[in-house]
Amino acid sequence: MELVDILTRENIILNLKGTSQADVIDEMVDKLAENKLTDDPEQFKKEIYQRENEISTAVGYGVAIPHAKSKTVSKPTIIMGRTLQGIQYGDQHTNLLFMIAAPENASNEHLALLSKLSQYLMSETFRAKLIVATAVDEVINALQNEEKLQGSTSTSVDTSDSGKYIVGITACMTGIAHTYLAAESLKEAAKKRGMKVKIQTNGANGPENRLTSADIQNADAIIVAHDVRVDTSVFQGKKHVDVPVKKAINQADQMIDQALSYNIREGNATHTTADTEPVEEEKSGINFYKHIMSGVSYMIPFVVVGGIFIAISFMFGIYAADPTSDQYNVFAEFFSQVGGEAAFALMVPILAGFIGYSIADKQGLAPAMIGGMVASIGGSGFLGGIVAGFVAGFAARFIGRSFAKVPKAFQGLVSVLVVPLLSTLIVGAFMFFILNTPMSLLNVFLENWLTGLTGINAALLGALLAGMMASDMGGPINKTASAFGLAMFAANIFEPSAALMVGGMVPPLGIALATTIFKNRFTLQEVEAGKASYVLGASFITEGAIPFAAADPLRIIPANIIGAAVGGALCMVLGISLKAPHGGIFVIPIASNHPLMYIGCIVLGSIVTCLLIGFLKKPLSEEDRNKGKSMSSII
Repeated sequence: MELVDILTRENIILNLKGTSQADVIDEMVDKLAENKLTDDPEQFKKEIYQRENEISTAVGYGVAIPHAKSKTVSKPTIIMGRTLQGIQYGDQHTNLLFMIAAPENASNEHLALLSKLSQYLMSETFRAKLIVATAVDEVINALQNEEKLQGSTSTSVDTSDSGKYIVGITACMTGIAHTYLAAESLKEAAKKRGMKVKIQTNGANGPENRLTSADIQNADAIIVAHDVRVDTSVFQGKKHVDVPVKKAINQADQMIDQALSYNIREGNATHTTADTEPVEEEKSGINFYKHIMSGVSYMIPFVVVGGIFIAISFMFGIYAADPTSDQYNVFAEFFSQVGGEAAFALMVPILAGFIGYSIADKQGLAPAMIGGMVASIGGSGFLGGIVAGFVAGFAARFIGRSFAKVPKAFQGLVSVLVVPLLSTLIVGAFMFFILNTPMSLLNVFLENWLTGLTGINAALLGALLAGMMASDMGGPINKTASAFGLAMFAANIFEPSAALMVGGMVPPLGIALATTIFKNRFTLQEVEAGKASYVLGASFITEGAIPFAAADPLRIIPANIIGAAVGGALCMVLGISLKAPHGGIFVIPIASNHPLMYIGCIVLGSIVTCLLIGFLKKPLSEEDRNKGKSMSSII
């Protein structure tokens, strides 16, 4: 199988009509649907935007490679789009776009073909041929010629006579595009200097061109370019450059210069343990947000399961889980024990543990989890767990580095005994003697304050939390509100969770309602997308609102915030609680104390958002509606 089998003539658009990122994504997804390569184009578009929200797929050189793996895709496919005037895609001016669509169960052969395209795009000559092509056949011929050229010259290790040898690892989130672009960029930069080069690519197929111990031993420079965690233990403690994938794509020469400056062959490097944190991260400061989100992401399943199971337990009666009560039911006790005594008990230790793991890898996991358990026992709760994770993680990392120069025969003992023992002693003493008492008092104060909120104060808090959730839909403001809700959830205060879910459900539901009632304000494509937003909003998937907000932020985002704030304020005033912070309509009947009133708050907020959108957006002409040109793009 060749690339032309998945980038077929029918999948090439030489003259994209769109003038914005949102427009061209719509146009390319429409082509995917037109060729019957996806059975749910709106879901695939959502997955494309999820990938864009993680990191822009504009890779430089006037190229963007939006991509996603999806169960809605029938077979691996590439849609090519070209715009000669260019568009602003992310923060880059872009002329060539390649939308890669891969099914969830794509074979290794297919994924390898998709990755080949990323390598070919590093060739300036190949890109130029695509830009000047006047017909689809010229694109196909350029692709076939590049396959022949690359096939005749590619080798896993490039040899030359400079005497320098560079090795590295590249890995992006999906392992389809950026992984191979970064590898190719580093290879090309090294070749121009006459260097030997070998880059391991951790792609969707798993590691390819894997580095050996001999490669590491003989290397003069090491570069790791990644957006996901990679195992750096193979570097045997040698100092290396650690950067995001896009930096290796766009600044390969600078990365090579930096890596060569470490002089690792001469032994002048600052040796570190195998599980140390990347060098580059130290220079840019402590990435608190990354570490906290790592812990939260692992904690959330415990929160969801625990909350739902406890809610099910209460359905048998408030005291049905108590064997001494007249309401006792063995199934209620089962759900209460699994949810409350097991899942909830693990929330804070898991949070702390994976914050520690994010900082110090495996050496930080055990002491951070133990510190989290001490925080939970001592009343520090969620906030104490965060502190425990950071203290344990940095203690483990510092101790590990301090013992880096001990003989190799004792390194195993250091990893399994010395580092966890000493770092656990540090975090345990810190939590027990210093933090737990004041933090538990703070938690009691917050609990009393929140439980005592009534009237206007409760309304203001509900409006603030829900409005924050709706403001940037997955961004830092949204995450800050979510973190507060999780802290209160861990303290068994469930009203903020209800307000937060209102803030997440109202934007897509309000937009969906607006596309139904005020159809003349939207293009035909947007009206169709609005139908999917009903399902997304009901499922608490706020991202259903992102395409609309991106296309018309000055109207949609304020409407989202105001509608969410109204619903959240009413929710808090009515004392509605929610014992499951995720799940949308599927958990409301069993996890809310007043499910009908709660649904009413969501509906009211959605109506407010809908009416505001109808008022703020101007009607489109029939021609603009059919062309897919929204009013926001011509005002």
